[in-house]
Amino acid sequence: MSQGSSACLWIPVSQHCPAPCDRFKHASCAHNGHVYLLGGREKCSLSDFWKYNVVCNEWVEISCNSEEAPDELEEHTMVAYQEFLYVFGGMQDSAYTNSKIPLWVFDTVKELWINWKTGSENVQEVTPANRKGHSAVTFGSSMYVYGGYIDIRGSTKEFWKFDFESRVWSLLSGVQDGPGPRHCHSAVTHQDCIYLYGGLQGLREKRDLWRWCTTSQNWSCIKFHSGPSKLVGHSAVLYKDSMLIYGGGETQSSPQNSLWSFNLKTNTWMKLPLLPGSTSPCRIYHCSIGLGLSFQPTAPNIHCRVIPNSHNISNKLRPFKNKCLPSHSTLQENCIELQTLRADNRKFLPDFTIALKESKPMGSCLTFENQEAVSEKRNSGGLAEETEDTMFLHMPDLLLVVGGKPLLGQHAISVWHMTLA
Repeated sequence: MSQGSSACLWIPVSQHCPAPCDRFKHASCAHNGHVYLLGGREKCSLSDFWKYNVVCNEWVEISCNSEEAPDELEEHTMVAYQEFLYVFGGMQDSAYTNSKIPLWVFDTVKELWINWKTGSENVQEVTPANRKGHSAVTFGSSMYVYGGYIDIRGSTKEFWKFDFESRVWSLLSGVQDGPGPRHCHSAVTHQDCIYLYGGLQGLREKRDLWRWCTTSQNWSCIKFHSGPSKLVGHSAVLYKDSMLIYGGGETQSSPQNSLWSFNLKTNTWMKLPLLPGSTSPCRIYHCSIGLGLSFQPTAPNIHCRVIPNSHNISNKLRPFKNKCLPSHSTLQENCIELQTLRADNRKFLPDFTIALKESKPMGSCLTFENQEAVSEKRNSGGLAEETEDTMFLHMPDLLLVVGGKPLLGQHAISVWHMTLA
């Protein structure tokens, strides 16, 4: 992708068993080049937990049988910090929420759910109640949770902060003139601010954009004349200095397929068009995950880790040696070329071109035909030193859209790749 790009290439990625069933109102996030997916709803609430290898297009189910694991959840959130995933809200039984803080922590290294309260000196009295449809973002060493729908009470304007290091909750009180009670909205972080868009205020759909400044500790409404319509159940991710908003709908039964970009420097909206021959799915209550360095928040939001021998990475085979470019062939053919780059004198797979056909879309910049070659290289030990961290460094810029309504009547979950050409 490039900052000035204006054409979207959407490609569906076929899923094979084992894979999670199609769903909506689930939670998902990326960590170390993998995507994690938890819960959601199909015909009923779900509690399964999955890990997705984006390179190989493979799912692995992770056990949720321990006492520390969550039960069925929907409209919850999941964020990553260091080596842990933090899941908040989404419980079904409101009576149960009075005796249990709706927060669960997953250790990605040991691959198990942990008791996050172990080691705390005192039982904290001020904690948030269970809620659904809230937003949660990481900022520095804290998680910020805004709004949500609380049973009986309805939409709330509570703004909570959870410190990852001290494991302490704090309610940000005294906040005036903010977004107000809100749920089914979206939020992203950029530099020293949190941006919040749309959602439901009670029963009213909104199309407003708010900015929370961590230095001044106040909210401000960003005025604009053009841009997306009223949206609920949409998703937002940060891409460089822009916020990308995808899908959602003006009502909960009217999913859209528009992708909007809001430039956080110029405060202007741009609707991104489709590349000729590409179609995008209508989705609401889905998850969007940005992969690649251009989707990573700037300091102080991201926790940077030192990767041993990272200076030698350029001399190793990189599975992510592909980028998506418009084909050099005629525009009438509506082709996309997946160009394989070369480095050193190592042997890489040849370039190839994929024709976008309405009846049978094929491939993407990650699920390409050389997967077998990558797997063969891995099995022979050629990728033994290629860790998840080094692969993450060379992840191409990619927007992954997982699940969402309408459900397509298929067992495996819907997965789409989007790149800008």
